[in-house]
Amino acid sequence: MVTLAGFVKSYSDKYEAEQAAKRVAGVVAVANDLEVRLPNIDERPDPDIARDAVAALQLALPLTWDKIKVTVKNGWVTLEGEVDWNYRRTTAETAVRPIKGVKGVTNSIVVKPSAEPSEIKQKIMEAFKRNAEVDANRITVETHGNEVVLKGTVRSWIEREEAERVAWSAPGVIKVEDRIVVSP
Repeated sequence: MVTLAGFVKSYSDKYEAEQAAKRVAGVVAVANDLEVRLPNIDERPDPDIARDAVAALQLALPLTWDKIKVTVKNGWVTLEGEVDWNYRRTTAETAVRPIKGVKGVTNSIVVKPSAEPSEIKQKIMEAFKRNAEVDANRITVETHGNEVVLKGTVRSWIEREEAERVAWSAPGVIKVEDRIVVSP
């Protein structure tokens, strides 16, 4: 386990530090206790952050930005709403993360697919087999309607994240429970 402690100048710095720690071979857990302390020049009023967040969503998700509601309190951005694909959920968070003045992001966007849950397991397993970064033989997929449970063992945190990304990319998936264990 790796513990990150101290202070950073932006939420993006905190996020990047966590991602870097996850890329280190052998790391199976990260405790991110970094505190965002914005320099005075980067402090901004919540309405300005909210306006910039909406503009960022319009650029990143031009067809569905209006399905996402933004709330800002003391520099902390909360995203709420419904989208039909997980990539739209993650794109929304990625779009607001680097905005000047943001101290953190809570992504409460719900995935409500328009597709039916038929053949989800088969599509995920086929995608694992096509993906060079994921060892399909070490991962099992269980489905319960539109929900997916991933189990098994992988060699790295990156492989685990890729397996989860592949599962989320299957049509009709509204939830992925990642129970994959990292064992180098």
